[in-house]
Amino acid sequence: MNVQPRTLSGFMELLPRQQVLMESIMSTLREIYSLYGFTPLDTPIIEASEVLLAKGGGETEKQIYRFTKGDSDLSLRFDLTVPLAKYVALHYNELAFPFRRYQIGKVYRGERAQRGRFREFYQADIDVIGDGKLDITNEAEIPAIIYQTFSKLGLRKFQIKVNNRKVLNGFYAMLGLQEQSGDVMRTVDKLEKIGPEKVKTILMDDLSVSEENADAVLKFISIKGSNTQVLEALEAYRGKSELFDQGLDELGTVAKYLSAFGVPEENFAVDLTIARGLDYYTGTVYETFMLEHLEIGSICSGGRYDNLSEYYTDKILPGVGISIGLTRLFYVLNEQNMLNQNRNTAPADVLILPMTEDLSPAVELATRFRNAGIRVQLYSEQKKFKAKMNYADKTGVPYVIFLGEDEIKDSVISCKEMASGEQTNLSFEDTLDRVRKGLETKGNGAVILE
Repeated sequence: MNVQPRTLSGFMELLPRQQVLMESIMSTLREIYSLYGFTPLDTPIIEASEVLLAKGGGETEKQIYRFTKGDSDLSLRFDLTVPLAKYVALHYNELAFPFRRYQIGKVYRGERAQRGRFREFYQADIDVIGDGKLDITNEAEIPAIIYQTFSKLGLRKFQIKVNNRKVLNGFYAMLGLQEQSGDVMRTVDKLEKIGPEKVKTILMDDLSVSEENADAVLKFISIKGSNTQVLEALEAYRGKSELFDQGLDELGTVAKYLSAFGVPEENFAVDLTIARGLDYYTGTVYETFMLEHLEIGSICSGGRYDNLSEYYTDKILPGVGISIGLTRLFYVLNEQNMLNQNRNTAPADVLILPMTEDLSPAVELATRFRNAGIRVQLYSEQKKFKAKMNYADKTGVPYVIFLGEDEIKDSVISCKEMASGEQTNLSFEDTLDRVRKGLETKGNGAVILE
């Protein structure tokens, strides 16, 4: 009996056209990251469990895919940050710092699969790792990279929200809440989803925060306005906490440099509700939202951390980085009909249909086109003409070349443009010129359409 083919729940499998669009997004990310001096990195999907779980416990251990092979206790990586920490600690003496890397790779989490949430998914990360120290300029450059990345992909209506954990920790210390600051920040992080009243209730009932302090927290995080106005409002709190003052100076520096990095004011906002749930963030934090699709949540997030590899080395290796959940983003964009379906996703620019028994002339012609930089597929299957044209339609190939005895004898190429139906009989050079000019106008726009 045949085994019923199926794809496991929580795993994405794309048809060729959609896969090309996904690859186009990845190509754009690599292009932008390279512009900023990031080097590509690839780490193993499988690591020793003790390495991946060095920090240990919590949700990570519940979600990790863990198995044994012989005497080895192994796990699939659940993010790209922990493998980076291991990599930097392992190769410390061979790397130049600051070490700037990008990585696009699959990660695995054994959580419940649901709409837009996957068990196997691509993450696209960039990180800058310092040796002992890392200048604040790197934290200002990250929003510029986010802006250039999403602009190049075709997004316009998005906003990068930035805050600083030192500002938050310093403020909570002013209220005597330093021991609870992590829980308070995780609660405040839910403000957009549950609203201020429920946030206040959780602060008072679950975290035993006084009503006075709960009101002070809500007042603080409700500071709004332009970036200049928010920073000016925060000056009223200066002088009460050294940590707060340091965070405010860093936040001001990031905001100051952004215009020099080319980030327009409308695409960047200081937002005191942004905290990021992970405890290892210590400075600037980022979240990026599509303004007309806030229900999607953050499409790119990250921040500053002060000791990346503390579980693998005694060296202090601070860093700053961001991550894009690429598979989820692609799923959401496709669901919202925001992917550019008019892009040329054909596997070839030209399909050659030989009309002679001897395929040598067709093979030679395909070679000439490929040497000229044109992607060519030679269709040599012995099928009826209608089946061959159906194949051309289904793959979306822009041009079809018919090569029969007459064309070979007259040294011409019969070339049909599939979109218009226009067919020409020209020399190789003229056909090549026609194809090149036509390809320049065919579906090379942005991957994402708003």
